[in-house]
Formats: sequence, structure tokens, C-alpha cells
Amino acid sequence: MRRWLALVAACLPAAAAVGATAPEVALDVGHFLEKPGVISVTGVPEFEYNKALAFKVRETLEAAGLRVRMIGERGDFADLYERVKAARGADLFVSIHHDSVQEQYLPVADKFAGFSLFVSRTNPQVTKSLACASAIGAQMLKAGFTRSLYHADPVLGEARPFADETNGVHYFDNLAVAKHATTPALLFEAGVIVNRNEEARLARPETQALIANAIAQGVTRCLE
Repeated sequence: MRRWLALVAACLPAAAAVGATAPEVALDVGHFLEKPGVISVTGVPEFEYNKALAFKVRETLEAAGLRVRMIGERGDFADLYERVKAARGADLFVSIHHDSVQEQYLPVADKFAGFSLFVSRTNPQVTKSLACASAIGAQMLKAGFTRSLYHADPVLGEARPFADETNGVHYFDNLAVAKHATTPALLFEAGVIVNRNEEARLARPETQALIANAIAQGVTRCLE
């Protein structure tokens, strides 16, 4: 028994070293308690959806062997720049959100659906940011989700040009959490929670698990 314990003890530093060298993802929960983002069809603040999905993503990333640094999960990070500072040193910054539509289209919001991703060309590692966003988008499509295309439309959306139309990635150069980050950074919109059918799907634990798995697979492929 003593010999076995000695062998285990000898292995622990090596195991710790492997864990310490694993890629680290800074996982940002979008919005905060005082300004919780869009309110869904059923009255749930976006922050609550963001937090629930982010914890699923953390669980899946850690199961894949990556390290995760949670940011904003307590709902007390009002300053976007402070979020970026908290992510320094990570290999990738991922901000988790849920989507809405412009106010004038809320009466017909059920016409809008799908996920989208955003990167900033002012980020010093935009090439890596785009590669990671594209990898996540590709995994989302593989899992059966659809892209939201309206953000690129000058009328329906905000005229955000495509960075990778195939995988649902847009450029959003003034996106604070992406342009101020020194690490590769992206923002992920899981779906449109002002669409009653989409909100119902996004609220299901099995849907959240599928999205978390797609994000984890994309991140793992990107950071390999």
C-alpha cells in the first residue's frame, strides 16, 4: 500500500503540470444584473440564459481537458473593459449571449432565428479570432443549428459584414470585448430569445448541452 501511495504521489506533479499547460478559455457571461440584456418572450432576462449556457460550456470544456476562467458569472461586471482585463493571459476569450432584433421588428420577431458569431478586425489576433469563430460555427451547423443572417442586412440588421458567411461569422469592429482584448476574442449569440419557438428550444437542457458541445468542439479544434 505504501509503495502504491508513493507512486501516486510521484505522478501528481506531472499530472498538475499537464493541467497547467492545457489551453485556457476565458468564458464571459454577457450582461449583468442591473442591465441584464434583452427580455425574452416569456420574461426571462438574457443574463439568465447567458449564465446557464456558460456553465454548460464550462462543464464541457473542462471535460475536454481545457482550463476555464469564468468572467461575469455573478452579474457584477458592469465595465466591459474590466472583463477584458480579467481575461488577460487566456488563450481565447468567448463571450456568451442570446440574440434579439431591432425594436421595430419585435412584433414579427418569430421570423428571426439562428445563431451568429462576431469578431473585431481591431483585435490584434483577428486571424485566430476568426478561425475560432468559424470552427464554432461549423460545429453548430454540424449539430443541426442554423445561421442567423439578418445581422448583415442593412435594413433588418446592423449591416455587419460577413467574415465567414458559410459558418455565420460577422465582423463587428467596435465590439468592446473583442477590440480591447489582447487575446483572440469572439462573441457568440446562441439564438433569438424574442422568437417564442426559438426561446422554447433554447430553454431546454438538451439544447443547451448540444450548443455547449458544439462550442467545446470548435474551441478544441481551434486551439489544438
